[in-house]
Parts: sequence; C-alpha cells; structure tokens
Amino acid sequence: MRATDLSEMAAFAAVARHLSFRKAGEERGVTASAISHAVLNLEERIGIRLLNRTTRSVSLTQAGELLKSHLDPAFGEISSALDTLNQFRDTPFGKVRLNVANSIAPFVIGHIIGPLLSKNPNLQLEISATDRLVDIVEEGFDAGIRFGERVTEGMIALRIRPRLRLVVVGSPAYFEHRPKPLTPHDLKRHLCIQNMYPSGVRYPWDFARDGQPVTFHPNGPLSLDDHELMTQAALGGVALAYVWENRVAEHVAAGRLIKVLDDWCQPEEPLYLYYPSRRHMSAGFRALIEAIRAE
Repeated sequence: MRATDLSEMAAFAAVARHLSFRKAGEERGVTASAISHAVLNLEERIGIRLLNRTTRSVSLTQAGELLKSHLDPAFGEISSALDTLNQFRDTPFGKVRLNVANSIAPFVIGHIIGPLLSKNPNLQLEISATDRLVDIVEEGFDAGIRFGERVTEGMIALRIRPRLRLVVVGSPAYFEHRPKPLTPHDLKRHLCIQNMYPSGVRYPWDFARDGQPVTFHPNGPLSLDDHELMTQAALGGVALAYVWENRVAEHVAAGRLIKVLDDWCQPEEPLYLYYPSRRHMSAGFRALIEAIRAE
C-alpha cells in the first residue's frame, strides 16, 4: 500500500468521525480543503462515493459506513503498534487530546501542564476547554474531565480532585447600599447574574443546609455563560455572582469580593477523568493520568 493511500484513508476516517471537513482538518493539522481533496482522490481511485455532501452537512453513504467500520479498529491497531515503540524512548511520544469544562479548567488542569510537558518533552497535549457537553468518542478525544453526574455510561472514571463548590460573591461597593443575604430566600431582593450553559439554558443556584435543599432561579438583567465574566461583573459591583470558589479565592482574600451564604454552599459532585473502557491506553495518556493522580 502506498503512503498516499494510507493518508487518504486517514483523512476519510477523520471526516467520518467528525462529519466535518473543518474538524477533520483540525485533527489532522491541515486545511479543510486538503482533507476534501484527499477524500475525493480516495473516492475516485476506488470508484465509490463514500460521503454525501451538501453546503451544510456531511454524512456517510452505506459504503462509507462499511469502510469506517473496518478502518476504526485498523487505525486503532496501528496506533497501538506505534505506541509499543515508546519502550525504546526515554519519554512518551505522541498526542493526547483532553476535553475539560472551561469554567473549571484553570484550577483543575492548568497547573499540571508545565510539569507534565517538561517531564515528557516528546508529548503533545491538546486541551479543549468548553462548557458545552461533548461526546469525547464522537469528537476524537482521548479523555474528558467532568462532574460525576455528567459522565456517560460505559466509561472508565477516575476520581481526580477534592470536591469543588460554587459560592455567592459580591463586591464591597455592591453591599454599601444592600444588606448581605442571610438565607437563599433573601436573594429575591438582590440583583443576581443568571448562569447559562453555552446552549443558552439557564441553571439555578442550588443551596443546602442541615439537609434542607433550596433552589433559587435568578431573574436579573444580566445572563452569562462564562465564569470569568461573572467574576468581573461582580468585581464591578453590577450584581451578585454564583461562581466556582477557586476562581474567586484571590479576590476574596484581598477583600475585592465578599462571600455570602457560605454555610449554604455545598460541594458539587466529585470530578472525574473519564475515557472509553475499550480504548487503547497510550504511554502519553498514561503519563497524563499519572500527573493528575500525583496532584
């Protein structure tokens, strides 16, 4: 088999995974047009159409589905074979793709990146930080980091961090003319930022004390899907924010923000690193797991 044949099939396999030339190009490190050209060459050479293309979507033909079903395990075996060569290297070689929620990424994974890459100079670490719920298998990630209730069934899940919690904060300027809330019910008399998922769906502020849960739905004039923007808005005295405690710890310590309802803010579900149970675990991926476990 020619190298060009293998390259074209790898391009097709990437498109088949993502159903997108752009995403396939990003995975392969080339342009979308280069991916499209490679797949067209493959189709012309074998004389069979593998993809249905429109201006808005890409889908697999029946022949494309069949080819994908054979290529996925074949490329998995090739990847596994190449990874066995790591035993002849001082450090792992290759790419590891990780998905993690953007709102927690800085204080969950940020501090291990430097030491991990310093210890493994041949490792390529690709991290996608997004609060959008991602199917890590469909989008070609090696692993993801999420809270326990969001981990898909059939995954191996490794608990990696102490439990985090969301807290309510406001600036000293905000509280100059408003009393601090003593219970979650007092929030009805305050300006509160509405928390959104990237989809636009709002989620409530959840509290609990002495076994008594309270759910509060803010209806303030500001809605945000980014915790950094929420923090900045709170620092500016715009409204109260419901954000991760780790993100605002320095501002609270410096007196720029004030925590309220602290005894009502309970830890969230534990965080997990999760990955497909049948996935080959590369040496680079094992190095990532070891780094997270050490932390």
